[in-house]
Amino acid sequence: MYSFAYHRPVSAAEAEALAAKAGEARFLAGGMTLLPAMKLRLAQPTDLIDLARLGDLRGIKVSGSEVRIGAMTLHAAVAASAEVKRAIPALAHCAGVIGDPQVRNRGTLGGSLANNDPAADYPAAVLGLNATVHTSRRTIPADSFFRGLFETALEPGELITAVSFPIPERAAYEKFRHPASRYAVVGVFVARTGGGVRVAVTGAGPCAFRATQLEQALAKNFSPDALKGIKISADGLNSDIHAAADYRAHLIGVMARRAVAAIA
Repeated sequence: MYSFAYHRPVSAAEAEALAAKAGEARFLAGGMTLLPAMKLRLAQPTDLIDLARLGDLRGIKVSGSEVRIGAMTLHAAVAASAEVKRAIPALAHCAGVIGDPQVRNRGTLGGSLANNDPAADYPAAVLGLNATVHTSRRTIPADSFFRGLFETALEPGELITAVSFPIPERAAYEKFRHPASRYAVVGVFVARTGGGVRVAVTGAGPCAFRATQLEQALAKNFSPDALKGIKISADGLNSDIHAAADYRAHLIGVMARRAVAAIA
């Protein structure tokens, strides 16, 4: 690594103030991506702002028709939460299949979303459930949050504080895991709500996206059979040593049918 200034604020306001004064600041949540990137010098912030002392950004609250989760809440806490399991079982399952136990006990919801890794699990849940991302400055709807490869709607110094997940009628998440990293080669989150059906895909493209072709088919007939024969275009999908674009396109259909079968 190299030298940098280290800060441990006690409030979100202090964290933002520190970021505003710094040359190039980065917020540290779980550090699952940032610290390895710093070791490889892929990230070289002048200031590292550790959010570990921001206790008000942790916690899970179920009220009315939504589940609100603080940005600093660990993946393991979401996966183990009895409240989340009752309200949105698919969200608890999604958190429970992130990485390995070490990652789940250090990684955070806000950190995952702010990083927006193309193979991360949480973005599919946020987009599939039509969640709202709360920040230190505003609220951002899921459909506007994910912009591209490691790119979000967050502005410099803007801090995610919580995420509100509407409670669906039913939902399910299925993914084809990389055998070593457990990242999603392709993951599909399907949610059925009073307002319709949402199908969100992660791992296949530069960032999570909605599969509107599948949503339209399921709106007419919510069953795995409704998705048979639908060909997903490989245009714009990721192609790497783990899977070619056309294989990922095929997996989208397979994972979607499994998710619908789990619901139906």
